[in-house]
Amino acid sequence: MPDLPPARTLLPQAPATCYDLVILTYDERLIRRKRLTTVHGESFLVDLPAVTNLDDFWGFQLDDGRTIQVIAAEESLLQITGDLPRLCWHIGNRHTPCQVEPNRLLIRRDHVLENMLRQLGATLTLVTEPFTPEGGA
Repeated sequence: MPDLPPARTLLPQAPATCYDLVILTYDERLIRRKRLTTVHGESFLVDLPAVTNLDDFWGFQLDDGRTIQVIAAEESLLQITGDLPRLCWHIGNRHTPCQVEPNRLLIRRDHVLENMLRQLGATLTLVTEPFTPEGGA
């Protein structure tokens, strides 16, 4: 099967139609130039002018006008509950990507952070779900 045309355009919103989709982890959604494969096995080159966090966009428009949606992959995460402002400060102090929600925080699993958070009184639960942390300052 031949490659799809390259993607040089990012779409901030969903278009009327969607040709295919890619499922990417948090690290894979930080991209500049890379070959991706859709869920239906077709590949295409992403060629952006700068490293971009795809969480800010719906997906790609290929050079021929077809669109590819970006979906956040499920990942093994650590759900954190407790004194969230205090816990969030300690996580941020370590420059760790963190998904901030009203009643919980989510980070990628890290045994050093797990130990620190337990010592700070956090309740920790292993979960598997998409990870969409806050963007950097």
